[in-house]
Amino acid sequence: MARRVLSAARMTLKIESAFDGKTATLRLCGRIEGDHLDAIQAEIRRFLPQLVFDLGEATLVDREVVCFLAAQEVEGVVLVDCPRYIREWIARERSQECSFNPAEEETEL
Repeated sequence: MARRVLSAARMTLKIESAFDGKTATLRLCGRIEGDHLDAIQAEIRRFLPQLVFDLGEATLVDREVVCFLAAQEVEGVVLVDCPRYIREWIARERSQECSFNPAEEETEL
């Protein structure tokens, strides 16, 4: 199943999902921004507990997404085909104790 999520800047994130009966893989393609996190979290809720993010076609991410990916990895989500710049950015953010708490984000609105 594939869906497209449009952001205000009209850039598109494509989310493809596959489930083999045991593990779900979410393939995140294109530019991923903080505005897309609600759609990604909705997909996560559908497929927990075994989840993989395939980032092989991710072209650009922002800091909010990097913190989100770092938090998801701590929760057990596996990142595959993660571009090197994203992997290095996650490592830098972890060393600076980057945190992502969706509950905090919701209460600020």
